[in-house]
Amino acid sequence: MEFKDYYKIMGVARTATADEIKRAYRQLARKYHPDVSKEADAEARFKEVGEAYEVLKDPEKRAAYDRLGTHWKTGQDFRPPPGWNEGFEFSGGGFGGGDAADYSDFFEQLFGRAGGPAGRAGGAAFHARGSDRQARILIDIEDAYRGGIRTLTLRHPEMDAHGQVTLREQTLNVAIPRGVRAGQHIRLTGQGAPGMGQGQPGDLYLEVEFRPHPFYRAVGRDVLLDLPVAPWEAALGATVKIPTPDGVVEMKIPAGAKSGTRLRLKGRGIPAATPGDFYVVLQIVLPPAQDAPARKIYEQMAEQFKTFNPRAGLGV
Repeated sequence: MEFKDYYKIMGVARTATADEIKRAYRQLARKYHPDVSKEADAEARFKEVGEAYEVLKDPEKRAAYDRLGTHWKTGQDFRPPPGWNEGFEFSGGGFGGGDAADYSDFFEQLFGRAGGPAGRAGGAAFHARGSDRQARILIDIEDAYRGGIRTLTLRHPEMDAHGQVTLREQTLNVAIPRGVRAGQHIRLTGQGAPGMGQGQPGDLYLEVEFRPHPFYRAVGRDVLLDLPVAPWEAALGATVKIPTPDGVVEMKIPAGAKSGTRLRLKGRGIPAATPGDFYVVLQIVLPPAQDAPARKIYEQMAEQFKTFNPRAGLGV
C-alpha cells in the first residue's frame, strides 16, 4: 500500500497550527464537495481531504503520524515500523476513530478500527470522571515468565497555546504480572486523564506486546524456538541442551528426526493456571566444506548414499 502525505493533501506545512489546518480543510472541502464541485475526481479528493483532516486535527493521531518520520515517499510500499506507537497514550478508543470503513487501507493500518477500553463519563455537570487512556508497551518474553516491576516512560500528545502538538512524558513504575500474554491489557487505576471539578481521573490501559527476540517467538501462551542441530544428531539421535526463558534444559532428539520436526516441552510455555507449551523446531545445519578433509567426507557420503534421492517425492 502507498504512504499518504496528509500534509501535502491539505496543502500545509508540517509545522502548521490547528487553526491553519482547519482553514485549509474548509477551503478544500468547499472546493471538492461532490454537490458543488465540477472537478472530475471531486468525490475521491473530498474523501481524501476528510481522511487527512481526521488525523491532523487530532493531537494524538497527528503526533503518532508525525512519528513515522519524513523518510516515507509517496508510491513506495508502506508498512508501519515495528513498535512505532510504543508508549503513546491515546484517549477513549485508542487507535480507532470514526467509521474506519470510510478511510483508506493506509489509515486503517495506522489507527485500526475504533475499539479498546472506552472512557466512562460520570458525575454531575461540573464533576465528570476523566476519560480512560490507552498505550502500547513492549516487554521481553522473559518478563511474562517472571513478572516484576518495570519503569516505563509514556508520551501523551497535547496541543500547546500556539496550536502545535507537543509530547508530555510520564514515567511510571509498572507491575508486570507473571503470565501476561501479548494483547492483554494492564490497568493502572487513576492514571488516565484528570476529571472535571471533583471528578475522579480515568484509568490507563497498557496493551502488552513482546519485543522481537533473537531466539523465541510467542503464539498465545506457547513459545517456539528454532534449534540448529547437526546432521548426525538428527540421524543418530542425541541429547542436547536448549535455552528456554526459564533456564537451560536438556532434550532428547529422536533418531531419524527431520528438519522442521517439532518437539514439545509440556507446560514450559508462558505460565498460567493452564500454562502454555514450549516447542523446539529442529533446523538441520550442514557444516561447511571449506577445506580438503571436509570435502573428502562429503565425497564419501555422496558415494555411500548414491541411491538416496532427496527429491524423490517431487517425482524427479
